Amino acid sequence: MKKFFEDFRDFIVQGNALNLAIGVVIGGAFGAIVNSLVQDIIMPPIGLLLGKVDFSNLYIQLTHRDMEFASLADAQANGAVVIAYGKFIMAIVSFLIIAFVIFVLLRAINKAREKAEEKLKLEKKKEEATTKVCPFCATDIPLEAVRCPHCTSQLDS
Repeated sequence: MKKFFEDFRDFIVQGNALNLAIGVVIGGAFGAIVNSLVQDIIMPPIGLLLGKVDFSNLYIQLTHRDMEFASLADAQANGAVVIAYGKFIMAIVSFLIIAFVIFVLLRAINKAREKAEEKLKLEKKKEEATTKVCPFCATDIPLEAVRCPHCTSQLDS
């Protein structure tokens, strides 16, 4: 049991759990922002264009067919079994927006990473050997040199 708690402590201290917790909190906050964007900004104009439809109140009533309800909340409060397809449509729109934002962010991160890798490759090429060591006097000379400028020794090409 002691080993179990030691392993758990090590897991917490390493930062994995902390990073996961931070990701969940930020993800939840981002989800709330996207839900508000969908429900409060995107769907009302779409509903207006489609004839003043409130997507959050779209449902199919399966029970209590003899009764009519003003809203989804009304139907559910009165015990009617419903398929709330309007909420499902809004969930799909939310998912698409979240997927699009993640795609854009990942694409930007990948492009930045590619540019950084290209820059590193160019720097490495510049840092690659442009000189060689003269076998006779041990001084650095250009790779293309056929004679050492310091000791005047003839070099192999």
